[in-house]
Amino acid sequence: MDLREYGFMPDRMPENAQGTPARITAVHKERYALVCEYGETYGRLKTKEYYGGFEEFPTTGDFVLIRYNPSGDSQIIKTLPRRTFFVRKDPAPDGGGQAVAANFDYVFIMQSLNQDFNAKRLERYLTLAWQSGADPVVVLTKADLADDYAPYIRTVESLAAGVPVYAVSSKTGEGLNALNSYLTPGKTMVFLGSSGIGKSSLVNALAGKEIMTVNGIREDDGKGRHTTTYRQLIMLKNGAMIIDTPGMRELGMWDVTGGLDMAFSDVEQYLGKCRFSDCTHQSEPGCAIKAAIASGELSKERWESYAALKTEAGYSDDKAAFLRKKQMRNKSIAMFNRKRKQENKKYGRGSDE
Repeated sequence: MDLREYGFMPDRMPENAQGTPARITAVHKERYALVCEYGETYGRLKTKEYYGGFEEFPTTGDFVLIRYNPSGDSQIIKTLPRRTFFVRKDPAPDGGGQAVAANFDYVFIMQSLNQDFNAKRLERYLTLAWQSGADPVVVLTKADLADDYAPYIRTVESLAAGVPVYAVSSKTGEGLNALNSYLTPGKTMVFLGSSGIGKSSLVNALAGKEIMTVNGIREDDGKGRHTTTYRQLIMLKNGAMIIDTPGMRELGMWDVTGGLDMAFSDVEQYLGKCRFSDCTHQSEPGCAIKAAIASGELSKERWESYAALKTEAGYSDDKAAFLRKKQMRNKSIAMFNRKRKQENKKYGRGSDE
């Protein structure tokens, strides 16, 4: 088997590297499904290299080096450098970032044209997509449920300037041909979206056969259960690949500085232009953000979304420091209020003066 069909570029091999290159196609707890020049196989991590802290733990889509074992599980000895990746907060108490998908070319940001469509969620997904290093593509599913989806497309275009947006229906086939330019041999797509938006149906439609089980959705809110139970890379018959993983629903705003720059370029252009370098964009004079909102150049909703995601990113990066800072801020406010009440009482003023 030629691993280049799975997107491997031989020039990415480190000098003097030893081992057989392979790509991880699924993660089953401590056991990994692999594909290499010998075909499909399984592997486990070399304890010294990975649990000793020398190597990044691999995930679906990663290229690795293995010691191939034809009669059992191979040994994974090295994780090769990633081109792109999604990361989430490691659930371990002292954990940092944990990759959940790697080496993809496009992020299909998916929302369905029913109750699932959510502009705030779209802004979040765009930030994560840009941060990954891959190109985002917005795919609006279940176009057959919308009498007129043009307003949805206009909303997406206003939030994601320059990002391609497509309305598709896995049921009728509408719009699917427009995705063919991305589904080319050796290219990898990763799906990012909530449950019930038709990811499994779209995979099946693009594959031309039922690869993934499709679960129903609740009629009252249009939500559904996650069909994927483990991280997997799916090879389509045309040579394109799709990564679907349940870990994507747990993505936090982990180190998204670059993603915010790209997703909120309309907001970022005003930062650094305030009169004061430490402007909090609250009540300071000469605030560029406040001026842009007042003039209509920047919507208040966009600024609030940006500020909320930035706050969440701070919380994800260092939860303990974030909570300490919040506690100190609340303490300062409480002290100010107590001092104000004491002064009002001393001078006989009302509490609201």
